[in-house]
Amino acid sequence: PAMAAGSGDGSATLKRCLGVLRDARNDSEQFAALLLVAKAVRAGEVDAKTRRQIFDAIGFTFPNRLLMSQQPPDGCPEHTFQALGLTLLACFCTDPELAGHSQILNKIPIFNDILVSPCDPDNTSMIDDVYQCLSAVLATTRGPRELVTKGTVSALCQAYLNCGYGSDRALTLLLRMLAIVEEQCWEKDAPHLVAVLSKLSDDFLKAEDMTKFELCEVLPHFIPLSPPLMQDPEGSECLSRLYKGLADIFSSKLSQSQRDPALKLTACLMQACGSEWIPPGSGGNKFMALLVNLACVEVRLTLEEPEPLEAEGKKEVVTACYILLETGIQECLREERSLLESTQKMQILRIMEEAFGAVIFYLRQVKEEELQDPFVFASVRILGAWMAEETSSLKEEICELLPFLVLYAKKLFKENSTVPQPESAESYGIPRDILRLLLPGFCHLTAEDGPRAILISAGAPALLCEYFVYLWKVLTSEHESMAPVTNAEMSLQTTCGIFLNLVVTVPNLVRQDKTFTSLMEMLLKTLPFLVAQKDHLVLAADVATLGLMMARILANSAVLQGTEPAKEFFGAAIRFLSQAHTLEVDPSSGSLAVAVSPAYLNAWADISELWFLGMQAFAACVPLFPWLPQTILQAQWLESLSELLSHVAPPSVDFELIAAFQGVLVALARASEACRDIILSQRGLEWANLYGMAALEQCLLEQ
Repeated sequence: PAMAAGSGDGSATLKRCLGVLRDARNDSEQFAALLLVAKAVRAGEVDAKTRRQIFDAIGFTFPNRLLMSQQPPDGCPEHTFQALGLTLLACFCTDPELAGHSQILNKIPIFNDILVSPCDPDNTSMIDDVYQCLSAVLATTRGPRELVTKGTVSALCQAYLNCGYGSDRALTLLLRMLAIVEEQCWEKDAPHLVAVLSKLSDDFLKAEDMTKFELCEVLPHFIPLSPPLMQDPEGSECLSRLYKGLADIFSSKLSQSQRDPALKLTACLMQACGSEWIPPGSGGNKFMALLVNLACVEVRLTLEEPEPLEAEGKKEVVTACYILLETGIQECLREERSLLESTQKMQILRIMEEAFGAVIFYLRQVKEEELQDPFVFASVRILGAWMAEETSSLKEEICELLPFLVLYAKKLFKENSTVPQPESAESYGIPRDILRLLLPGFCHLTAEDGPRAILISAGAPALLCEYFVYLWKVLTSEHESMAPVTNAEMSLQTTCGIFLNLVVTVPNLVRQDKTFTSLMEMLLKTLPFLVAQKDHLVLAADVATLGLMMARILANSAVLQGTEPAKEFFGAAIRFLSQAHTLEVDPSSGSLAVAVSPAYLNAWADISELWFLGMQAFAACVPLFPWLPQTILQAQWLESLSELLSHVAPPSVDFELIAAFQGVLVALARASEACRDIILSQRGLEWANLYGMAALEQCLLEQ
């Protein structure tokens, strides 16, 4: 048409076209004006204001008609109408408000179809417009989820694998989608994404130029944390190719620009698959040892510098090395199916000690304004992993750093903790929960005089008490049945272990520090709840034993003076202690024997020491609380103990168990006439004599 072929001032012509669009009397006039508009749009002559004027003139109705039209104008290519419609939509999508409009979002399936259809070499502008539309949609709030739901991931994967026009843009857009909605992409389109990973890993293995190192930057985006690649045959093949490609890289002489992306890819694989992707045997153990060595060297070279992290990208590389160090720690601890031989483990532990010395050196220089830096978090995290397992190494240096670690953990906890919601419970609702990662190391250190004193003076007990309360809220919000065992529960167990160390070693602190009175109140509430839950015996054992040990010391506290919470706590403690053993037929002799109750059997290896300690602590509590014997009488514990001891042969009962029972029985007989009478009425003197309970026998014979 004459208008489309006209020349002269583009802006003036465009304005005339907009006028024609508004006043067009038929499709032919409108189509002619649209061709000129499309030409201007493709030439980049349209500013934001004019784009909006174009939309105001035609809206979505006309582009929709163009996309649906099957018959092209006479003498025009087959997809003329569709190409024109796409150009207009691509123009509209440059406006973020329009890009998120439902009229654009409902075109996503059409965009996908165009991507996976054979492309006419003379009509590549359609592909360009589709990528512009999809890219704009991805940048909107609703866009990413809409793209996943409507199948764009699989379309992009196919477009990339077809290697046709624009396939490089398909990969770029995939990378952007994975950066925003990785989990949803893998949930919906895992097979297609694995197919892309298969091609990338094949290219990676075969490449012998800089492409190999460029792919090191791309590949991590296609290594999912879930679903595990090892469970998929094609995924396993990808991992095998990646291992061979990385083995080639690390066996070569590398520049820093080549080594860094390779280390980051390796760390990504370790994070997703552990060390399972590395094959066992001499090749695998040499590769693993080499990785840890390289990581240690990189950490030392970087962190021992006066200005360690000034170079761009250094933090990311050292963080990747931290992941390799953590895998190295795990491999050194693994007794079965470890990639490393015992001599390698000894060498690696020595090298890692030097690397962790550099981490401590760096952390000692961290300033107040740097505490929010994610790299500081990563450094404390990896040190926590080392402290959890290697208790004797770098002891002096770690002790000097303890005040900083407590301060840092306190700062993050105070800033980030919120009232937890069930959906966020697994991560505790705290984005960066460093305290959870430091707990195992703190538990080891509170067993030793020097580190324990430093932790106390740094305010660790008060912080841990607040953390206990917080974790309890998380745990009870997770699920009505509180199953299965979660990270929060494991952390509660470790926190109890730390407090138990303090209660045993510094009882005066428990008496003087109000933190422990607050903790005692919390334990009074938690134990009845836990004992009622049959699947959480280990935590119940921790709470019961810690509570009983503290009750001995805090006997004069108001919260323990016969209050309802105190009675409920001791009632729950009695249930926990009394239900641990039962009568069972011994298969070898056919006679009855005392055995661990079936409900306790699976957890007994973890809780037996706590149970015996709890029995001692309970016996010590009996004379301190005048109302306690009555609680025991109501629970009929004495009758069940008599039942247990009266029906088995004394030699079949373990001596340690007899001593535990005797401790409680003697305490009750001395503290309560009613308890003494019950024991006597249950033939207590007889079985005291039979079991060699001399202290109980003497107590019962006293007038």
